Amino acid sequence: MTALQYEVFVTPAIAQSSGILNLPNGDPMVWSPISTTLIYGEQDAVLVDPPFTTDTTREVLAWIQKTGRNLTEIYVTHGHGDHWLGAPVLLEHFPDAVVRATAGTKAHMAGLATPESRGPFWDALFPGRIPTATVDVQVVGEGGLSLEGKPLIPIEVGHSDSDDTTVLWVPSLKLAVVGDVVYNGVHLALAESAGGGRAAWRRALDQVEALGAEFVVAGHKDPDRADDPAEIGRTRRYIDDADRLLQGSPAPTAFFDGMLSLHSERINPGVLWFSGGARSGGGAAARGGGVGRGG
Repeated sequence: MTALQYEVFVTPAIAQSSGILNLPNGDPMVWSPISTTLIYGEQDAVLVDPPFTTDTTREVLAWIQKTGRNLTEIYVTHGHGDHWLGAPVLLEHFPDAVVRATAGTKAHMAGLATPESRGPFWDALFPGRIPTATVDVQVVGEGGLSLEGKPLIPIEVGHSDSDDTTVLWVPSLKLAVVGDVVYNGVHLALAESAGGGRAAWRRALDQVEALGAEFVVAGHKDPDRADDPAEIGRTRRYIDDADRLLQGSPAPTAFFDGMLSLHSERINPGVLWFSGGARSGGGAAARGGGVGRGG
């Protein structure tokens, strides 16, 4: 039996079209780089978390086609739209592929698909750039997924940067594809982390750490960084630092500057500025994005 392999495609930072969200200095925010993972055997492949714009998903499609594998399933780790809205582009070329998610993730995805949720955020920031076709999501069964006889196991870890997040565990590779539970060299999206969310996020990190993975693929990563399990601890330290700063109820600019000072090595400070809502559960922009906001 052929051993499974995996590769990661990192979509570079994506500029918004509208300029609705800006940094304190007026610069427009960009979307953090997005990791898409292809797990494949001799003939077939499973894709985890496609990106969200039509153009970037076409790049992922070309990457898949170069492998010569048949895409059988697309797994979505959590409901944020930047990790699945591009799926219709892939389904046009692999019409027999099935999109799968847990029941919690499927519910988040369905909430985003409504015009009331999608319109003020995704379609406003990226007008005309995101597929509009409906995505039919099948709830993954208790047995998880199987690729050429090898198990791929969804693990529900609860809240991380949103509710009902999951990890896809591939025992034969000691690979954990962790969505937004871990951030690798990128500022964390904390806008949905108030009210106990950061404590829950730590518990999710504990679950990932307990797997003993040799490779941990974060949903957002600096493309120059390896899929190092040490990123679990680095993500935890970021959350701890955010908690310490937030105890003093700082102004958004003070929180932003403090976290930048502590984590200057991380890319895309825009997501940190957007996370100022971590102080009270998120401002209007954070809530408006809801399940679709992202990281």
